[in-house]
Amino acid sequence: MRTHTAPSTLMTEGPITRQMLAFALPLMLGNLFQQFYNAADSLIVGNFLGSNALAAVSSSSNLIQLMIGLFNGIAAGAGVVVSRAYGARDLPAIRKSIHTMLAFGIAAGMLLTVVGVTATPVLLRMMGTPPTVLPESIRYFRTYFYGSLAFVLYNICMGILQAVGDSKHPLQYLMISSFINIALDLLFVGVFHWGVASAAAATAISQVVSTVLCMIRLLHSDRDYRVFLREIRFDRGALREILQNGLPAGLASSIISIANVVVQSNINAFGAAAMAGCGAHARIEGFAFLSVTCFTMAMTTFIGQNLGARRYDRVRKGIRIGLLLNVIMAETIALVIFILSPHLIALFDRNPEVIAFGVLHERTTTPFFFLLAYTHAMAAIFRGAGKATVSLAVMAVCWCVIRVPYVTVATHFFPVLQAVSWGYPITWCLSAIVFTVYYLRSDWLGKIERQAPAA
Repeated sequence: MRTHTAPSTLMTEGPITRQMLAFALPLMLGNLFQQFYNAADSLIVGNFLGSNALAAVSSSSNLIQLMIGLFNGIAAGAGVVVSRAYGARDLPAIRKSIHTMLAFGIAAGMLLTVVGVTATPVLLRMMGTPPTVLPESIRYFRTYFYGSLAFVLYNICMGILQAVGDSKHPLQYLMISSFINIALDLLFVGVFHWGVASAAAATAISQVVSTVLCMIRLLHSDRDYRVFLREIRFDRGALREILQNGLPAGLASSIISIANVVVQSNINAFGAAAMAGCGAHARIEGFAFLSVTCFTMAMTTFIGQNLGARRYDRVRKGIRIGLLLNVIMAETIALVIFILSPHLIALFDRNPEVIAFGVLHERTTTPFFFLLAYTHAMAAIFRGAGKATVSLAVMAVCWCVIRVPYVTVATHFFPVLQAVSWGYPITWCLSAIVFTVYYLRSDWLGKIERQAPAA
């Protein structure tokens, strides 16, 4: 059974650049608000509670991404299944996919809550978190993971909306939750002085609000992707397809996070000031990464929908346009951050030692953001084509198998923070080279086109 899908969110017709920008710019604004409320924890904690508290929040960030990244990566990869069905205007496939995704999100969120809360102390000690920072890190981490169900479900809902080309409603929900998070941060930390854990609680509460708003949108939509509570269950065929597309993306996210956890443990060895400085940089980098995230999501959705509609000419044009937009936007923002880095780090912590560490790390990595943008764009291309295992393999080798030994060996012979910092651009460059070689030699799109059944 096939049905007509409302054309307003389809990306299979019309000007490609305009469609990508129309999809990516609301998403960018939404992610900007999300970065604001992610940074709010660090800004408010650093200014009200000091460097050790900021270090506690910073030490938790990579570990949080490790735990949540697997499920969020699965949600992002699984969106390809929805976008293909949406591009092909296949209503039964759309409904099975979105309801199975939601069932998976509920199960994954409950599991993540148990694992995250239970494993907190062991994982933080394995990372070499300093004793002066450890108690606050444990409190922040555990509080954060009590909201795991909301975090995972929110990303599932966002994945569904983005897969059908809707980036405007997520923007509205992120704006609302961002203001709530900042207000609660100021209230809990600045007024009530409840400590680091209350900043995590503020983030969790705001995420619950955005999850509820996304679900209301899906439950009351008049489009083909409307959600019905009674249909939220696992469909074996849909689950298999979702895991085939989503699991490699989730594993890639987790592998990158594992590598970053190891890198964080090397940063921890330089003390609380280095942890705070690099943590502040990570928050700033999140803003620079906005354009990368948004245009890669646009590319994945665009490619998925056009492959579903068998518009292979548009796929080729979309790849060229997306790569160019991604690289230009990322490097432009990176240049601004490079110039303003001392002032940006000082927003989080005015300690001169913290600023020095943060600026050193920032000015080593930001000139090479074009490589990071290019790599993520290539990964998005293969995810949209249903070849997420390619992205998994490249990132696992370059960003984990190579990065981790490099950082470990480099800091042994050169015990300075910059030895850690260089691990990022070196491995970004390697992954960009590998992706390019595979793209040019594999003829992956030609094979998909030749294997497609006759219309």
